[in-house]
Amino acid sequence: MAVVVNMRHPANGLTQKGFAGFSWTTLFFGAFPALFRGDFATFIGAFVVFLILAITTAGIGALIASLVWAFKYNKYYTSKLLEKGYEFSDTPQKVAIAKQYLGIV
Repeated sequence: MAVVVNMRHPANGLTQKGFAGFSWTTLFFGAFPALFRGDFATFIGAFVVFLILAITTAGIGALIASLVWAFKYNKYYTSKLLEKGYEFSDTPQKVAIAKQYLGIV
C-alpha cells in the first residue's frame, strides 16, 4: 500500500500529494490514475502503450505492463513533483519513508 505524503511548492504555495510504494489504483485502472492526478502527458503515453500491447498480445501484454507500472508509477510521479520544485511538508515519519523509497538521502 502506498504512503501518501503532502508536498508544497515554496514559490506559489500550491500543495500536492506525493505517493511512495505500490500503486493499487494503477494496477486496477491502468493509466487513469495519472489522468486523475493531472499528469496528462503520462496518461496519454501509458494509455497508448497499454492499448498497443493489448491489441498485439490479446491483452496479456497490457496486464503485465500494468503490473510493472503499478510498482513504478508512484515513484515516477513523486519524483516529477520534486523536479518541479515541490518539497515535502508532512510528518517526519512520512517524509523519511518517502525519501527512503525515492532513494533520497
